[in-house]
Amino acid sequence: MALQIITADQRLAEKKGHKIVVCGPSGVGKTTLARTLDPKTTLFMDLEAGDAAIEGYPIDVIRPRTWTECRDLACFLGGANPSLSEDQPYSQAHYDYVAQMYGDNAEIWDKFDSLFVDSITVAGRLCFQWCLQQPETRSERSGKLDTRAAYGMHGREMMSWLTHLQHIRTKNVIFVGILDEITDDYGRKQYALQIEGSKTGRELPGIVDEVITMAILSGDHGQYRAFICQPLNEWGYPAKDRSGRLETLEEPHLGKLMEKMSSRSPDQ
Repeated sequence: MALQIITADQRLAEKKGHKIVVCGPSGVGKTTLARTLDPKTTLFMDLEAGDAAIEGYPIDVIRPRTWTECRDLACFLGGANPSLSEDQPYSQAHYDYVAQMYGDNAEIWDKFDSLFVDSITVAGRLCFQWCLQQPETRSERSGKLDTRAAYGMHGREMMSWLTHLQHIRTKNVIFVGILDEITDDYGRKQYALQIEGSKTGRELPGIVDEVITMAILSGDHGQYRAFICQPLNEWGYPAKDRSGRLETLEEPHLGKLMEKMSSRSPDQ
Protein backbone atom coordinates (compact mmCIF):
# COMPACT_ATOMS: atom_id res chain seq x y z
CA MET A 1 0.00 0.00 0.00
CA ALA A 2 1.33 3.42 -0.97
CA LEU A 3 2.27 5.83 1.78
CA GLN A 4 -0.26 8.59 2.35
CA ILE A 5 0.80 12.21 2.59
CA ILE A 6 -0.64 13.82 5.71
CA THR A 7 -1.20 17.48 5.02
CA ALA A 8 -0.19 20.17 7.51
CA ASP A 9 -3.83 20.93 8.28
CA GLN A 10 -4.58 17.25 8.88
CA ARG A 11 -1.58 16.87 11.15
CA LEU A 12 -2.47 19.95 13.19
CA ALA A 13 -6.04 18.69 13.56
CA GLU A 14 -4.94 15.29 14.85
CA LYS A 15 -5.44 14.41 18.47
CA LYS A 16 -1.98 13.84 19.91
CA GLY A 17 -1.05 12.48 23.29
CA HIS A 18 2.05 13.38 25.28
CA LYS A 19 4.64 10.86 26.45
CA ILE A 20 6.13 11.94 29.75
CA VAL A 21 8.57 10.55 32.30
CA VAL A 22 8.31 12.04 35.79
CA CYS A 23 11.19 11.02 38.03
CA GLY A 24 12.03 12.00 41.57
CA PRO A 25 13.13 10.65 44.94
CA SER A 26 10.89 8.36 46.97
CA GLY A 27 8.22 10.23 48.89
CA VAL A 28 8.24 13.39 46.78
CA GLY A 29 4.64 12.79 45.67
CA LYS A 30 4.93 11.24 42.21
CA THR A 31 1.98 8.87 42.61
CA THR A 32 -0.16 11.70 43.98
CA LEU A 33 0.21 13.40 40.59
CA ALA A 34 -2.52 11.08 39.29
CA ARG A 35 -4.92 13.30 41.24
CA THR A 36 -4.07 16.18 38.90
CA LEU A 37 -5.51 14.29 35.91
CA ASP A 38 -9.15 13.95 34.91
CA PRO A 39 -10.30 10.79 36.75
CA LYS A 40 -12.99 10.09 34.16
CA THR A 41 -10.46 9.69 31.33
CA THR A 42 -7.39 8.34 33.17
CA LEU A 43 -6.36 4.72 33.71
CA PHE A 44 -4.00 4.15 36.64
CA MET A 45 -1.62 1.24 36.00
CA ASP A 46 -0.79 0.08 39.52
CA LEU A 47 2.39 -1.98 39.39
CA GLU A 48 3.60 -1.10 42.87
CA ALA A 49 0.46 -2.12 44.80
CA GLY A 50 0.87 1.32 46.30
CA ASP A 51 -2.27 3.23 45.41
CA ALA A 52 -2.74 4.64 48.93
CA ALA A 53 -1.83 8.04 47.48
CA ILE A 54 -5.03 7.98 45.40
CA GLU A 55 -7.25 6.52 48.11
CA GLY A 56 -10.73 8.02 47.77
CA TYR A 57 -9.99 9.42 44.31
CA PRO A 58 -12.48 8.12 41.69
CA ILE A 59 -10.00 6.82 39.13
CA ASP A 60 -10.03 3.49 37.26
CA VAL A 61 -7.17 1.12 38.07
CA ILE A 62 -5.59 -1.90 36.39
CA ARG A 63 -3.14 -4.14 38.26
CA PRO A 64 -0.83 -6.24 36.06
CA ARG A 65 1.14 -8.78 38.09
CA THR A 66 3.38 -10.20 35.37
CA TRP A 67 5.45 -8.94 32.47
CA THR A 68 3.23 -10.88 30.06
CA GLU A 69 0.22 -8.89 31.25
CA CYS A 70 2.16 -5.64 30.78
CA ARG A 71 3.00 -6.60 27.20
CA ASP A 72 -0.57 -7.65 26.44
CA LEU A 73 -1.97 -4.35 27.67
CA ALA A 74 0.54 -2.34 25.62
CA CYS A 75 -0.31 -4.36 22.51
CA PHE A 76 -4.05 -3.89 23.01
CA LEU A 77 -3.79 -0.14 23.53
CA GLY A 78 -1.20 0.42 20.79
CA GLY A 79 -2.50 -1.97 18.16
CA ALA A 80 -0.43 -4.24 15.93
CA ASN A 81 3.00 -3.35 14.58
CA PRO A 82 2.84 -4.38 10.89
CA SER A 83 6.63 -4.64 10.62
CA LEU A 84 6.82 -7.61 13.02
CA SER A 85 6.52 -11.30 12.20
CA GLU A 86 3.61 -13.30 13.55
CA ASP A 87 5.65 -14.97 16.29
CA GLN A 88 6.83 -11.68 17.82
CA PRO A 89 5.22 -9.63 20.61
CA TYR A 90 3.13 -6.68 19.36
CA SER A 91 2.58 -8.37 15.98
CA GLN A 92 -0.82 -8.74 14.32
CA ALA A 93 -1.14 -12.24 15.79
CA HIS A 94 -0.40 -10.92 19.27
CA TYR A 95 -2.94 -8.13 18.84
CA ASP A 96 -5.62 -10.54 17.59
CA TYR A 97 -5.01 -12.64 20.71
CA VAL A 98 -5.28 -9.77 23.20
CA ALA A 99 -8.23 -8.25 21.35
CA GLN A 100 -10.17 -11.41 22.17
CA MET A 101 -9.37 -10.95 25.86
CA TYR A 102 -10.17 -7.22 26.08
CA GLY A 103 -12.43 -6.73 23.08
CA ASP A 104 -15.75 -7.35 24.88
CA ASN A 105 -15.22 -4.14 26.83
CA ALA A 106 -13.76 -2.05 24.00
CA GLU A 107 -16.03 0.93 24.75
CA ILE A 108 -14.61 1.11 28.29
CA TRP A 109 -11.04 1.38 26.99
CA ASP A 110 -11.97 4.03 24.44
CA LYS A 111 -12.84 6.54 27.15
CA PHE A 112 -9.26 6.76 28.45
CA ASP A 113 -7.14 9.66 27.26
CA SER A 114 -4.27 9.05 29.71
CA LEU A 115 -2.38 6.03 31.01
CA PHE A 116 -0.54 6.65 34.28
CA VAL A 117 2.16 3.98 34.78
CA ASP A 118 3.22 3.65 38.41
CA SER A 119 6.01 2.85 38.08
CA ILE A 120 8.56 2.21 35.35
CA THR A 121 10.96 1.10 38.08
CA VAL A 122 8.69 -1.82 39.01
CA ALA A 123 7.93 -2.55 35.35
CA GLY A 124 11.67 -3.03 34.88
CA ARG A 125 11.77 -5.50 37.77
CA LEU A 126 8.87 -7.52 36.38
CA CYS A 127 10.57 -7.61 33.00
CA PHE A 128 13.88 -8.75 34.48
CA GLN A 129 12.23 -11.53 36.49
CA TRP A 130 10.54 -12.74 33.30
CA CYS A 131 13.85 -12.67 31.43
CA LEU A 132 15.52 -14.79 34.12
CA GLN A 133 12.99 -17.55 33.41
CA GLN A 134 13.54 -17.68 29.65
CA PRO A 135 15.64 -20.51 28.15
CA GLU A 136 17.60 -18.00 26.05
CA THR A 137 19.26 -16.71 29.22
CA ARG A 138 20.64 -20.12 30.18
CA SER A 139 23.92 -21.61 29.08
CA GLU A 140 23.41 -24.48 26.60
CA ARG A 141 26.19 -26.47 28.21
CA SER A 142 25.64 -26.03 31.93
CA GLY A 143 22.09 -24.74 32.07
CA LYS A 144 23.24 -21.99 34.43
CA LEU A 145 22.02 -18.44 34.20
CA ASP A 146 23.91 -16.24 31.75
CA THR A 147 23.59 -12.84 33.43
CA ARG A 148 24.85 -10.98 30.38
CA ALA A 149 22.21 -12.63 28.19
CA ALA A 150 19.51 -11.83 30.77
CA TYR A 151 20.39 -8.14 30.83
CA GLY A 152 20.56 -8.07 27.03
CA MET A 153 17.07 -9.56 26.77
CA HIS A 154 15.82 -7.19 29.44
CA GLY A 155 17.04 -4.16 27.51
CA ARG A 156 15.38 -5.34 24.30
CA GLU A 157 12.11 -6.19 26.05
CA MET A 158 11.87 -2.88 27.86
CA MET A 159 12.66 -0.82 24.78
CA SER A 160 10.09 -2.72 22.70
CA TRP A 161 7.43 -2.15 25.39
CA LEU A 162 8.20 1.53 25.80
CA THR A 163 8.40 2.14 22.05
CA HIS A 164 5.03 0.47 21.53
CA LEU A 165 3.42 2.65 24.19
CA GLN A 166 5.12 5.70 22.67
CA HIS A 167 3.38 4.99 19.36
CA ILE A 168 -0.11 5.33 20.86
CA ARG A 169 -0.60 8.68 19.17
CA THR A 170 -3.95 9.66 20.64
CA LYS A 171 -3.26 8.96 24.32
CA ASN A 172 -1.10 10.50 27.00
CA VAL A 173 1.27 8.05 28.66
CA ILE A 174 2.90 9.13 31.91
CA PHE A 175 5.65 7.00 33.43
CA VAL A 176 6.79 7.70 36.97
CA GLY A 177 10.04 6.36 38.38
CA ILE A 178 12.47 6.72 41.24
CA LEU A 179 15.45 9.00 40.69
CA ASP A 180 18.69 7.93 42.35
CA GLU A 181 21.34 10.44 43.43
CA ILE A 182 24.87 9.12 43.01
CA THR A 183 28.03 10.80 44.28
CA ASP A 184 31.25 9.87 42.48
CA ASP A 185 34.77 9.67 43.92
CA TYR A 186 35.25 13.40 43.34
CA GLY A 187 32.13 14.41 45.24
CA ARG A 188 30.16 15.24 42.11
CA LYS A 189 26.42 14.48 42.11
CA GLN A 190 24.87 12.55 39.28
CA TYR A 191 21.29 11.39 38.79
CA ALA A 192 19.98 8.20 37.24
CA LEU A 193 16.59 6.56 36.85
CA GLN A 194 16.31 3.55 39.15
CA ILE A 195 15.75 0.61 36.81
CA GLU A 196 17.33 -2.75 36.09
CA GLY A 197 20.12 -2.61 33.53
CA SER A 198 21.58 0.47 31.89
CA LYS A 199 20.01 0.36 28.41
CA THR A 200 16.53 1.51 29.42
CA GLY A 201 17.69 4.42 31.54
CA ARG A 202 20.12 5.50 28.83
CA GLU A 203 17.71 5.33 25.88
CA LEU A 204 14.39 6.26 27.48
CA PRO A 205 14.91 10.05 27.15
CA GLY A 206 15.14 9.61 23.39
CA ILE A 207 11.75 7.89 23.24
CA VAL A 208 9.53 10.19 25.28
CA ASP A 209 8.60 13.82 24.64
CA GLU A 210 9.24 15.09 28.14
CA VAL A 211 11.57 14.14 30.98
CA ILE A 212 10.62 15.96 34.15
CA THR A 213 12.19 15.81 37.58
CA MET A 214 9.85 16.39 40.52
CA ALA A 215 11.83 17.80 43.41
CA ILE A 216 11.53 19.68 46.67
CA LEU A 217 13.21 23.07 46.37
CA SER A 218 13.86 25.86 48.83
CA GLY A 219 12.63 29.42 48.30
CA ASP A 220 12.05 32.64 50.15
CA HIS A 221 8.91 31.23 51.75
CA GLY A 222 10.28 27.80 52.61
CA GLN A 223 10.27 24.51 50.76
CA TYR A 224 7.99 23.71 47.85
CA ARG A 225 7.49 21.00 45.22
CA ALA A 226 8.16 21.79 41.58
CA PHE A 227 8.66 20.25 38.15
CA ILE A 228 12.10 20.86 36.67
CA CYS A 229 11.50 20.83 32.91
CA GLN A 230 14.60 22.24 31.18
CA PRO A 231 17.98 20.48 30.91
CA LEU A 232 19.92 23.67 31.68
CA ASN A 233 18.92 23.96 35.33
CA GLU A 234 21.04 24.99 38.30
CA TRP A 235 20.47 21.73 40.19
CA GLY A 236 21.72 19.41 37.47
CA TYR A 237 18.48 17.40 37.40
CA PRO A 238 17.65 15.38 34.27
CA ALA A 239 15.06 17.12 32.10
CA LYS A 240 13.92 17.43 28.50
CA ASP A 241 11.17 19.49 26.84
CA ARG A 242 10.35 18.61 23.26
CA SER A 243 7.30 20.90 23.23
CA GLY A 244 9.41 24.03 23.67
CA ARG A 245 6.63 25.59 25.76
CA LEU A 246 7.74 24.87 29.32
CA GLU A 247 9.68 27.03 31.73
CA THR A 248 12.53 25.67 33.82
CA LEU A 249 10.15 25.44 36.80
CA GLU A 250 6.51 24.49 36.44
CA GLU A 251 3.73 23.78 38.91
CA PRO A 252 3.58 20.04 39.78
CA HIS A 253 0.21 19.55 38.09
CA LEU A 254 0.06 17.18 35.11
CA GLY A 255 -3.26 18.46 33.81
CA LYS A 256 -2.03 22.06 33.60
CA LEU A 257 1.33 20.94 32.23
CA MET A 258 -0.20 19.01 29.32
CA GLU A 259 -2.59 21.85 28.58
CA LYS A 260 0.39 24.19 28.31
CA MET A 261 2.30 21.76 26.07
CA SER A 262 -0.73 21.49 23.75
CA SER A 263 -1.31 25.22 23.48
CA ARG A 264 -0.55 26.90 20.17
CA SER A 265 0.60 30.44 19.64
CA PRO A 266 -1.30 32.50 17.02
CA ASP A 267 1.36 31.90 14.34
CA GLN A 268 1.37 28.08 14.74
